Amino acid sequence: VLLGEDGLLAVATHSDVDIVVAATSGLKGLQPTLAAIRGGKTIALSNKETLVMAGHLVMQAAREQNVSILPVDSEHSAIWQCLRGEDTQEIRRLILTASGGPFRRSSLEEVRSVTVEQALAHPTWRMGPKITIDSATLMNKGLEVLEAHWLFDIPYERIEVVVHPESIIHSMVEFVDGSIKMQASLPSMHLPIQEALSYPARLDTAGTGLVRELNWPEVARLNFEALDTARFPCFQLALEAAKRGGTYPSVLVGADEEAVALFLAGKISFPVIAELIEAVLERHQSIEQPDIPTILEATAWARRTTQEFYGKMLNVGT
Repeated sequence: VLLGEDGLLAVATHSDVDIVVAATSGLKGLQPTLAAIRGGKTIALSNKETLVMAGHLVMQAAREQNVSILPVDSEHSAIWQCLRGEDTQEIRRLILTASGGPFRRSSLEEVRSVTVEQALAHPTWRMGPKITIDSATLMNKGLEVLEAHWLFDIPYERIEVVVHPESIIHSMVEFVDGSIKMQASLPSMHLPIQEALSYPARLDTAGTGLVRELNWPEVARLNFEALDTARFPCFQLALEAAKRGGTYPSVLVGADEEAVALFLAGKISFPVIAELIEAVLERHQSIEQPDIPTILEATAWARRTTQEFYGKMLNVGT
């Protein structure tokens, strides 16, 4: 029986393994993923924090080892599929879609009194508690922008997000001639997981029930809206951390994990998630081109500092 990080490292680098599905959430997935890359394994990447915190290290290692990183996130899988057979030099922009979460239509006043149960009720996807809250704040979409930047080597200025409540169009690629390719399917993780594991083939799933077929007449309407960044400050914080670079993205991840845990425990209100993250980012002194120990320390510092700010909030309240 293999347990803990040593167990993950042993499995990820085992000689019988050809492809590693990196699905361990958060910081725990970083070192096993890097070890698998250095061992020459193909990576099916579901852990977005790995690229958010250490994209420069991961992509450099993948290039050095000639390792393929196959995206499992539905948005990045969609872009990857749209880019097959295309010249990446002809990309004008990437367009990620976001459902908008459960509070897309809520007023700022209503958002202040959101309960944990309401935040966990995502309209189109079924996920774990942490990523569901990140989807409600749109932090998850901000992290996906960072992930897309590293996966496809596209500047942040050419990555956009549009709200698409139906979650049927998963992402789009616009090319220099003005044409746009998009990937569509009913909201389910079966297809992106299957695409990564079966690549370069496409599996025939007709009659299997694994992937529900899209009946266009039943869709009736697809809606697209601009993203209201004032309503979703966590999204803007993620973009700012991305553009600052260095250890800011690692601090973003650590502060977000701690703040979301506080919200799920009923200790803070929904808007305070963003307030805590912003306070931690403002205090941080970034280190450029961080190595793994520096990334780990920055994340740990962010966790401690988030708890420190939370403690100060309690003292003010008393």
